[in-house]
Amino acid sequence: MPHAAPVGRARGTGTETPMVHAEDPKRRAAAHALTYVTDGMRLGLGTGSTARHFVELLAEKVHAGLNILGVPTSEQTLSQAVSLGVPIATLDEAGPLDLCIDGADEVGPGLALIKGGGGALLREKIVASAAREMVVIADSSKKVAMLGRFPLPIEVVDFGVASIERHVADAVRKAGCEGPVKLRRDGDGHPFVTDQGHLILDVHLGRIPDPAALARAVEEVAGVVEHGLFLGLARRVVLAGADGITVLEPGSF
Repeated sequence: MPHAAPVGRARGTGTETPMVHAEDPKRRAAAHALTYVTDGMRLGLGTGSTARHFVELLAEKVHAGLNILGVPTSEQTLSQAVSLGVPIATLDEAGPLDLCIDGADEVGPGLALIKGGGGALLREKIVASAAREMVVIADSSKKVAMLGRFPLPIEVVDFGVASIERHVADAVRKAGCEGPVKLRRDGDGHPFVTDQGHLILDVHLGRIPDPAALARAVEEVAGVVEHGLFLGLARRVVLAGADGITVLEPGSF
């Protein structure tokens, strides 16, 4: 896949480009990711505030003649894409994807991610896994030295939730982490329900010294559908900050 031509100079953590205007950093990250999109691509369309900017900018390119097919990762993104005239398909209809463009709640060393703050982690991981390359877009505040400040979302079935919650807490401790496990609720105080009809447990850890060990431990709990640790999936992370755009790749952070 063609890479965006580097603008500016390379530094220790990736390719950095000078800021050209004081636009929302999320939108600037989305605009940079759009330079990786070429005609005829099949794209995974992420969920969340930063991904929303990408879909808006993508729609402008579509109306200007760009030919792409998008696979939304949530009903929210589906609704947005349809309203803006972006051609969409299901993952089964589209087949293997060229790119998945999505946001992240945290970006840690090795491009390990925490995702799922918007509640779409299951579809997001399925779509990212179906893509030849996952490009993450975010503002620079999402880059952290260690994952864990953002609560880790864990998607679970709605049967025996209290039991699942206890077993998740045990698994977290066995993986060397500590923190409360809380059932996510919506603004009305009802349990938050995902697009797939599942519930979400948010684990407030503060720090995750070994993301891979925690992922393995959580995956062994009966009733867990998916977790928000995205490990080994991101191939590029586009961060926008006060100093411009930084592109992280495996080995650069």
